[in-house]
Amino acid sequence: MTNAPITTTSPIDSFQGINPATGEALPGFFQEATTDEVAQACELAAKAFSEYRKKSGAEKAKFLEQIATEIEALGDELLTRAQAESGLPLARLTGERGRTTGQLRLFADYLREGSWVDARIDTALPDRQPLPRPDLRQMLRPLGPVGVFGASNFPLAFSVAGGDTASALAAGCPVVVKGHPAHPGTSKLVGEAISRAVTICGMPAGTFSIVQGRTVAVGMAIVNHPAIKAVGFTGSFRGGKALFDAAARRPEPIPVYAEMGSTNPVFFLPKILQEKGSVLAQSYVGSVTLGVGQFCTNPGLAIVQQSPEVDMFLQEAGNTITKSQPAAMLTQGIQRAFTEGIGKLSEAEGVNVLAQATAVESFAHGTPTLLKTTADALVANPALAEEVFGPSSVIVEASSREQLLAVANGLEGHLTATVYGTDDELLEYTDLLEILEQKVGRLLINGFPTGVEVSHAMQHGGPYPATTDSRSTSVGTNAILRFARPVCYQNFPDALLPDELKAANPLHIWRLVDGKWMS
Repeated sequence: MTNAPITTTSPIDSFQGINPATGEALPGFFQEATTDEVAQACELAAKAFSEYRKKSGAEKAKFLEQIATEIEALGDELLTRAQAESGLPLARLTGERGRTTGQLRLFADYLREGSWVDARIDTALPDRQPLPRPDLRQMLRPLGPVGVFGASNFPLAFSVAGGDTASALAAGCPVVVKGHPAHPGTSKLVGEAISRAVTICGMPAGTFSIVQGRTVAVGMAIVNHPAIKAVGFTGSFRGGKALFDAAARRPEPIPVYAEMGSTNPVFFLPKILQEKGSVLAQSYVGSVTLGVGQFCTNPGLAIVQQSPEVDMFLQEAGNTITKSQPAAMLTQGIQRAFTEGIGKLSEAEGVNVLAQATAVESFAHGTPTLLKTTADALVANPALAEEVFGPSSVIVEASSREQLLAVANGLEGHLTATVYGTDDELLEYTDLLEILEQKVGRLLINGFPTGVEVSHAMQHGGPYPATTDSRSTSVGTNAILRFARPVCYQNFPDALLPDELKAANPLHIWRLVDGKWMS
């Protein structure tokens, strides 16, 4: 598991990292985890849970901060390996490392403050008629061991020490990570950093484990193990739905919090295009191609309303995408799926390729592409709005305001939706905003959705099929709520209560006492 060395010879059932820019196999072989090894990790996590669940907020906070410190101590070795395995530029990875350590420290601060447990106290009313009220005290408690699946597009921030791991550990849940096979060396380095933090902070063995592998069997072994009580996943719809279905078939079904993709529709209203259509076209293409389009918030769908200004917008967007440069995608498999998806879209009835960058013959380069269709075609074929992961977007032209609203009404669930409009125009389209509020987890005005702030107020989730649970977020401190459940303590002696619920409030946290918030 975490301490297994990188071997220099090719053992049976092993694999290597691949440089997506060149197709070159990178140094080191990584062992495919066996079913027994996965079971051992899950059983260790279950054993650790009995102790780790009792750790105080301060102890867990120190642990998360130590993880951040150990990751930073890896220095350039981590960034160099991550670049080789992902093809992402060093500047992007440096920022992503900062986001990774920053969210660990954010959760540490959140734990020290302590009010996340949502403590609620209804004191006893022995003289109440016709029946007395018992003393009732409720707070959130950890679920149990959590299985986490690393994502391909964020080898640090959504991977081994990413938001799922950070929030699960913060909640008091041991974690078993399935490292993404696209960056096994990066995963191993970060896994070792977390393991060092476990030892330094005196956390129980099994608080964290990582298993690696390319096969579906490794991930399914985690989901199906009875010790695992929840799963966090970021990836494709197909992968997330398979895990969700497997978890539902277990003798004891468990929640799977899967972020499964989104096309994040952007609505450009007529007046704003009159004022700044050219600038918006350029910014739109910049958002589409950012990170080779491999963000879950990539604007893969744009909706406009017929007007002379739209023609100018389309021309400028097409010119801009033509000048963009193809770049290596995360894996050859992702590049193939992108190319096939563009081919399928371009052959669909009513869809035309508006513009495309010059293709580059290479191992895994994706070619930026804009496609155009009509609202009628989209209504007839809703699959046109499905995600094609990569640097592309479909522009949908509506013939009227009513048709634009019909497009919005027909959307499935997405992570985000954006509306661009002037101040007066936005007031005229409040009905559009009301529709979109029912479709997404984050609604933006005059700003592209790429870029997700890690904060207390962020919501990174949305109605199905964007996620399997629209009430949850995978970014921000509310992510901790996925891995906790409410427990009520009735008529407990004060000495037996958790500190969060004791009469004296020794942690000085905010609590709802007899219907009033107080600290």
